[in-house]
Amino acid sequence: MVQPIFRGSDARSVETSSAVQVTRVEITPTVDAYSSMSLTDRIVDGFKATLGARLVNNLANGLLMLVLARFLLTNDEYGLLFTIISVIAVAQLGADLGIGRSAARYVSDKKETEPSTIPYLLRSSLSYRLVLLAIVSVGLVVARDPLAAALDIPELSTLMLVAVGYLIFQSLFSYHITLFQGFNRVDLSAIIEVINNVSRLVFVVILTALGLGVAGALFGYIIGVFLGTIVGLVFLYRRFYTQYADGGGSKSLRNRMLKYSVPLTATHGAGVLDRQIDTVLVAFFINPVAVSYYVLSKQITEFVLVPAGSLGFSVSPTYGEEKANDSLEHAADIYETTLEYMFLLYVPAAVGMMLVAEPAVTLVFGAEYAGAAPVLQVLGVYVVFQAITDVTTQGLDFLGRAKTRAYAKGSTAVANVGLNIVMIPIYGVTGAAVATVITFGIYTLVNVYVMHSELSLDFVRIARSLVVTTAIAGGMGLAVLLLIPYASNLPALFGVIGAGIAIWGVLITVSGVIDPRETIAQLT
Repeated sequence: MVQPIFRGSDARSVETSSAVQVTRVEITPTVDAYSSMSLTDRIVDGFKATLGARLVNNLANGLLMLVLARFLLTNDEYGLLFTIISVIAVAQLGADLGIGRSAARYVSDKKETEPSTIPYLLRSSLSYRLVLLAIVSVGLVVARDPLAAALDIPELSTLMLVAVGYLIFQSLFSYHITLFQGFNRVDLSAIIEVINNVSRLVFVVILTALGLGVAGALFGYIIGVFLGTIVGLVFLYRRFYTQYADGGGSKSLRNRMLKYSVPLTATHGAGVLDRQIDTVLVAFFINPVAVSYYVLSKQITEFVLVPAGSLGFSVSPTYGEEKANDSLEHAADIYETTLEYMFLLYVPAAVGMMLVAEPAVTLVFGAEYAGAAPVLQVLGVYVVFQAITDVTTQGLDFLGRAKTRAYAKGSTAVANVGLNIVMIPIYGVTGAAVATVITFGIYTLVNVYVMHSELSLDFVRIARSLVVTTAIAGGMGLAVLLLIPYASNLPALFGVIGAGIAIWGVLITVSGVIDPRETIAQLT
């Protein structure tokens, strides 16, 4: 049976230690009260806040995706919009350079040991971010014409002038998200994510419906991320920067932060290559219509991955805290149990995606998007790997293993680009999905091994959980396969999906893998 992630005795010991440490920090009672919560309460509260926010965000994004694809944009325009967003994501690498993530890592450490250095870390990291952002923005404006010519999309040149605004605020927005994670205040990250995504939905729909097309959609993206950035800046300044006694910092601390940003830059850059450069390559080798198939499929996987991303984001800082408190055995138990929950959710989810992809895509988005179904079926395997990665990689950063992860990510990202270049001309857009699954699977296994080198994982326990979950997924999949022929309209499709979920719930309960009452009690 899957055990609770957090044990009471361990949580109490950590709470006592945390309470002792927090007395050294000169902060407001609100922050102090949060910091003195038990480890269990902080992780579960952070998970619930992050999960709730990401559900809202993904519902908003899912609705936006549906409205744009089905009613407001042609599939050619839809592909063009996300080609631009992918180009911006690649350009953002130069503005970020891992500095925000490095600052978050040092904030997580120094708030316990040298809290007076926190304002210095915030000032330094934000200053570097702004300088880099200015350089990259100018470079993108200069390069817009050659880029449009290379992709053979003339309208890209003009639209890039609008997209630079999105680059600026998206970079600052991601900085705030990362810093709040370093403070172990993922609830604040959740708030600004909701503001961004809900505002985006409203303004993109309004501006696109007014006939502004792709440019209107871009302006809607800018307004949403601008509002989230402003609120994030207020939170960062009032709740953290002004609430710690400012003792300045040393050149040595700044240099360590910059040095640690190097492997984080490599890792983040490789991650962007995995997630975005394949979209650009699809646009280069094929056309924006193929991009629409690929992007739509990846957006569906993002929606499915909400619980994994929420739990990974919430629990990651805990590994660093547990290591600082010399509680690696407890950290290993948390990670192993987290993996068990991921298997229970995502192995059956992958089977379900493969089975219902074709009727789901055509019934929900229209027959013109039927080309996305094979891509989505391939990405079902990717979902399992991504779920494991979501609860592993950021934890490695907080354990100080960013450099090792960077080597793995860089190698597999380069391999992914190479495979895409080979497979897209031969197999089309499905080839891009296959390349992603192969290289990302290798990266996932390496990450788990690195986590094992830190925490000494029990692989027998992990393997047993995977085998049992696979059997459950097989039973659920067989039932869904028998029902698929009846999914001829949307109500019937939702009925088949609902039946699959119900069968999965019965199987995990009857098998004794999970106790629903215990799980519900932990999350309420």
